[in-house]
Amino acid sequence: MTVPHPESVGEPGIAVRAPARRRSAWHGQAPVVAVVALGGGIGGTARYAAALLWPTQSGGFPWTTFWVNVVGCAVIGVFMVVITDVWPAHRLVRPFFGTGVLGGFTTFSTYAVDIQKLVDAGHPRTALAYLAATLLAALAAVRLAATAARRVLVRRRR
Repeated sequence: MTVPHPESVGEPGIAVRAPARRRSAWHGQAPVVAVVALGGGIGGTARYAAALLWPTQSGGFPWTTFWVNVVGCAVIGVFMVVITDVWPAHRLVRPFFGTGVLGGFTTFSTYAVDIQKLVDAGHPRTALAYLAATLLAALAAVRLAATAARRVLVRRRR
């Protein structure tokens, strides 16, 4: 669309373009935010259900949170191999499942709170063991699951 330039009113043939409307940054991100929120609700609900099914005794090793984090990390290892090496996923799959579901399922905030509770309850050794074991097991789970998934894929392609 062209509009007359204020200084050129009355001069024929001189016009300037009106500035184009820019789409807001939010407009393109709304679907991503929506699927992350939906996935986070699903993952968080699954984690909460696990905590209800297998409650941690006061002062005891928080096995439920430990295994939730380890299993979640293993699943993310397999998931990343699948969507990068096998299946060209829709642009919303990774935010939904990786960030949303698995981000809501795994919980490093509860992990930190569990460590603090153990220390406050007079169990610093258990807290330290939990801190180290969770980090090592979660990292190992991602690595082992991704490696296993790649090996399975290589065998299937032969």
